[in-house]
Amino acid sequence: MRILSVLCMLVLLLAPSFAFAHPHFNKTISTKLPNGAEASIAYNTTPANLTHAESAPAGTFITPRGPSLELSADASPDIPAGKYTIGVIKNGDGDWTLALYKGGLGRGDTPDMANVIKLDSMYSSSMGNAEHMLIDITPGSGKFEGKAVLTLHFGTMFVAGVLS
Repeated sequence: MRILSVLCMLVLLLAPSFAFAHPHFNKTISTKLPNGAEASIAYNTTPANLTHAESAPAGTFITPRGPSLELSADASPDIPAGKYTIGVIKNGDGDWTLALYKGGLGRGDTPDMANVIKLDSMYSSSMGNAEHMLIDITPGSGKFEGKAVLTLHFGTMFVAGVLS
């Protein structure tokens, strides 16, 4: 009985530390694009697990937990104001395009590819490993110099796509 009491006490004392040992954050990023449009990203720092993405067939729009982008005005002629789900399209092994799905997607929903906007993108697997998903809007460099660029870093997948 004494051993059972000690074990129960240990479980009660240690359980909270396990519950908070690996938190995931809801993040919101807001910025003003060069054309004056307000852009806001909302997402959860989900752990990077590329197994699902890598096993998807080519041409598939994939979104880890449905991160969203909201634009107050047109970012460009091809990207009108509105709310989008951020994701990637698998073109083939080691070849990805950053894309926006018009509207929201529920977990497990199959997107209508007619509502997907493919961004002018650059993919790299040599930008390091992001243990959790990281999304941002940054000033472009190289071939994207002078442009506002949406970036998604998930595991070894780093994809950048031009917004405006």
